[in-house]
Amino acid sequence: MENEQFFEDYVVGDSRCTLARTITETDIVIHAGHAGDYFPHHVDVEFCKTQPFKRPMAHGTMTFAIGIGLTATEINPRAMTYGYERVRFPRPVHAGDTIKTTVTIKSKERDEKRPGFGRVIETKEVTNQKGETVLYLEHLLIVEMKGVDKNGV
Repeated sequence: MENEQFFEDYVVGDSRCTLARTITETDIVIHAGHAGDYFPHHVDVEFCKTQPFKRPMAHGTMTFAIGIGLTATEINPRAMTYGYERVRFPRPVHAGDTIKTTVTIKSKERDEKRPGFGRVIETKEVTNQKGETVLYLEHLLIVEMKGVDKNGV
């Protein structure tokens, strides 16, 4: 779904919450194959029984990919991703956990390096079914300002 928003349309403090998604063992195994990451914390049930978390946990990169993917229900042709900062995984995600993402506009400012564009920072907090944060990050966006042509004039 398209949601055209210029820089001026973003309001600090606005937030939205995504639908939820349950993580499965299949998700973890497929991600291990895609990433080539078969670290025992993710795929070795017997090893995990000897660890404090007692069972395999999802890869942080998988939690990131799914958590961000849940937010991809709105496409803004006036904005592009500039990057991610402050990525933290305070709690593990396990098969059977259900996660959702809350997106909140944290700040916005003119982008001095790019005339006609602003920089918007939105926080993305992924929580599990208990309301515990399993991923926090800041998503940096470069967003077109109103009334500016493609040359920034």
